[in-house]
Amino acid sequence: MRLMLPFLLNSLLNFAVGLLVAKALGPSEYGRFMLALAVAIVMQTLLFDWLRLAATRFYAERERAERPEIRATLDAAFIALAVPAILLAVAIYALRPALPLSPDLAALAIGVSLSNALFDFATALVRARFQDRAYGLMVVTKNVLAFVLTVGGAFLFHSARVALIGMMISVAGCLIAGRRTLIDPNARINRADAALMRRYLAYGLPIIFAAVLYQTVPLANRAILSHADGFAEVGLLALAFETGVRIVGAIGSAIDVILFQIAVHAEKTDGAAAARAQISRNLGAVFAIVLPAVAGAWLILPSFECLFVPQNFRGAFAHYFTLLTPALIAFALINYGVNTAFQLAHRLTPLVIAALIALIANFVALALLPTTPDATRFAQAQSISSMSGLLALVAMLSFLEPMWPRMRDILGASVATGVMLVVSVPLRNLPPGATTLALQVIVGAGVYGALGYAFDVMALRSMVRSRRVARAVA
Repeated sequence: MRLMLPFLLNSLLNFAVGLLVAKALGPSEYGRFMLALAVAIVMQTLLFDWLRLAATRFYAERERAERPEIRATLDAAFIALAVPAILLAVAIYALRPALPLSPDLAALAIGVSLSNALFDFATALVRARFQDRAYGLMVVTKNVLAFVLTVGGAFLFHSARVALIGMMISVAGCLIAGRRTLIDPNARINRADAALMRRYLAYGLPIIFAAVLYQTVPLANRAILSHADGFAEVGLLALAFETGVRIVGAIGSAIDVILFQIAVHAEKTDGAAAARAQISRNLGAVFAIVLPAVAGAWLILPSFECLFVPQNFRGAFAHYFTLLTPALIAFALINYGVNTAFQLAHRLTPLVIAALIALIANFVALALLPTTPDATRFAQAQSISSMSGLLALVAMLSFLEPMWPRMRDILGASVATGVMLVVSVPLRNLPPGATTLALQVIVGAGVYGALGYAFDVMALRSMVRSRRVARAVA
C-alpha cells in the first residue's frame, strides 16, 4: 500500500504538467508537442518496453542475489538498443530529412523515448524488488523536476522543443536519486545471457506489438488531423484525450502496481490456480473502480473545465472528452484488467489480434463517419476503435481463459454507477466552480460508496465485517 502515495503524487504532477504546458504553449504549439510525444511513446514501446515487462515479470530480490545474469542481460539489452537510437536522433538532426515533424522535434522525440524508457526500466527494477521508499523517491524526483523544467521551459520560451528537453533532463535527476538502489555490482555486462535475452523478448514481443498497434491509433489520427486541419486542432483533441488517459491511467496504475504484483507472487508461491483466482478478483476490482471514475469525470466536466482547462481550449475540451469516454473506459479495462489475465496465462496472441481489430476499426470508422470541420470524427473513431479491441479481448477471454470476476462486482458496480449518474446529473446545471465540483464529488462518491457497500462490490462489506470481528477478538 505504500506504493500508492508515490503513484498518486506522480499522477497529480503529471496531470498538472499536462494542463500547464497546454496553457503555456497554446493549441498549435501544444499540438506539435503532443505529436512528438506520441512518436516518442510508440518508439519507446516498440524498442524498450519488453525490458520493463521482463523486469516486472522475472526480476525480484531473490533473483538479484542468486541470478545476477538476469540483471546483466537486461542492462546489456538496454545499452544495445539505446546506442542506435541515439545515432538515429543525431542523423535526423544533422541530415534534416522531410518529415511530418521538423527534424529537431523528431530528434527530440527519439531522445524523449529513450529517457522515458530509462525511467520506466529503472522504476520497474525497483518495483520488482518491492523497494517502496526508493521507488517513491525516484518518482517524486522525476516529476518535481519535470514540473519545474518542462512547465517552466514552456512558459519562458513558449516552445515545444524546450518542453521536451525539460522532460529528458528530469529523468537524469530521477536516476541520481535512485542510484544506490539501482546499482548492482554483481550484474556485470559480461554475465549477460543471449538465451535469456531471447526468452524475455519472446515474452514481451506480443504485448509490445499489441501496445504499438493501439498507440498507432492516436498517432495516426493526430498526423492525419495535423495535415487536414492544422496543429491547433491536434492540440485541442490531444489535451482532452491525454487528460482522460492520465485520470484513468493514474487509477489503473495504482491498482496494477499492487494487484498484478500480488498475482505474480501468488503464481510463484502457490501456483497457477492461485494466480488465476487472483486475476479473476482483479478483473472485478478494475471494473468496479474504472467505471465510476470515468462516469464521475464526465459529471464534473463543466466545473473541471472552468477551473483547470486553459481558456483557449475550453468548449472543445468538454466536447472531445465526452466523445472519448468510451475510449477511456476501454483503455483502462484493457491495460489494467483483461490484458493481465492473458499475461498470467502466457497466452499473448489474443492481445495482438484485438489490437489489430482496434486499428482496423479506427480506419474503417474514419472512412465511414461523416466529415466534420473539427476533430469530432477522429474522437468518435478512437472510441469505436478502443471499444472494438475491448470486445474482441473479452470474447477471446471467454473462450480461451475463462477467468471471470464475480458477477456481483460487475452488476453491483454498474447499478451503483447508474444511480450515481441519475442522482448527480442535476448538479451539472449548477454554476460551474469549486463549490459545485466539491458537491459533485461528495454526492457522487457518497452514492457510489453506499451502494457499493450494500452490494458488497469488491467484497467491501465482507472486508469491513472481518476487520470488525478481528478487532473484537483482539
